[in-house]
Amino acid sequence: MDVCRVVKRRLINAGAHKKVKVGHGGTLDPLATGILVVMVGRATKMCDAVMADTKVYLADVDLSAFSTTDDAEGERTEVAPEVLPTIEQIRSACERFVGEIQQVPPIYSAIKISGQEAYKLARKGQADDLVMAPRTVRIDSIVVHSYNWPFAVLEVTSGKGVYIRSLARDLGKALGTGGTLAGLRRTRIGKFDLAMSRTLDSLPPGLTEADLLAI
Repeated sequence: MDVCRVVKRRLINAGAHKKVKVGHGGTLDPLATGILVVMVGRATKMCDAVMADTKVYLADVDLSAFSTTDDAEGERTEVAPEVLPTIEQIRSACERFVGEIQQVPPIYSAIKISGQEAYKLARKGQADDLVMAPRTVRIDSIVVHSYNWPFAVLEVTSGKGVYIRSLARDLGKALGTGGTLAGLRRTRIGKFDLAMSRTLDSLPPGLTEADLLAI
């Protein structure tokens, strides 16, 4: 929503109505980079369709530790396996998570428990009392691009609602190692890919319809 607010402000700067609608097609974790689809005006009616579209991520997974948040923001617990996994073992373990699977979301997520976001309850010291219910999600493919202990770079193609942090955690458990998401970049949402994207800094202070069409 921070991005949407910036876009809205720049649209208003160029003369758009103060109530112009701006929406997005799926959030990114704070440490993640990559594509965020932003819709303006009548296009905001497409938000649900864009969010439901196929997504592709590049994920850096650290197999040497778990963390309280399942990513690099949390408190780490180091894991030192007696035998390091091979890339073939990592590929084999990844195959277990392809298809429709049951995935437990991270405790530090926006999923609501009794009307409150789980991450807010966790930050209040209630993390040990939270029970996150597993959800059915779809992962279409996982490709291991590279591996140099303790980091494995995965390309994940998935449907809506998949937590790549949870996948990193669960992959570590399957391998008998740690599993923390060290970095994440979303490279595609449906027909939108990185080649079509613009950074906020590259947009003019006053954003017009012509600027949007140029994108």
